[in-house]
Amino acid sequence: MGIARRLAASGYRAIAVARKQTDQLAAAIEEASGAGSGALQFAPFDLSAIGDLPRMVKALRKEFGPMHGLVNNAAIASDGALALMPNSQIERLVRMNTLSPMVLTKYVVRSMMADGGGRIVNVASIIGFTGYSGLAVYGATKASMIGFTRSLAREVGRMGVNVNAVAPGFMRTEMTQELDDGQLEQIARRSALRHLPDVDDVAHAVEFLLGDKAKSITGIVLTVDAGNTA
Repeated sequence: MGIARRLAASGYRAIAVARKQTDQLAAAIEEASGAGSGALQFAPFDLSAIGDLPRMVKALRKEFGPMHGLVNNAAIASDGALALMPNSQIERLVRMNTLSPMVLTKYVVRSMMADGGGRIVNVASIIGFTGYSGLAVYGATKASMIGFTRSLAREVGRMGVNVNAVAPGFMRTEMTQELDDGQLEQIARRSALRHLPDVDDVAHAVEFLLGDKAKSITGIVLTVDAGNTA
């Protein structure tokens, strides 16, 4: 939500894709409309429906025209020891966090190459390269997105498509609600800047990678963690 709001405020025509429109998204759409900035619109779609992704991309391109950027931000988190995790839960995490963004990118990057270029930003996580107890499967899905970013950047760079990743640290979001205030405060104390990053920090990083100032940057992972991994 924070990323879509930031991009709309910067003049982009942002399209938020999700299963349903939340109250937060509705408020952000109204805010963008009232501010006279870039448009923020909602496209209902279940991103775990892998087989329908080509149709969704085709429909969006038909309605909104060429795609400048794709931000792969949709993901789910599920903690628990691997030895006790049901296979169905493992499959759900991999399907949503890895397979879906890869297949979605496949069809979006085709249109970008045909249109002469574009930007892809994959939202990974510091867990993808540091690890965290109880997040083995989640960490694996985020590590896969880092490898995907670096290899795809080499594949499509000559066609004018930049591919980068942003790796946020722990933030106060729905995905960290399993962590209590004490755990989050401990993480903040271990960070070089002694605080947690917030959603706006990540949104600004994504905005930078989508913009002209990042035209010569591709295949990198921009870490936004207030120095947690420093």
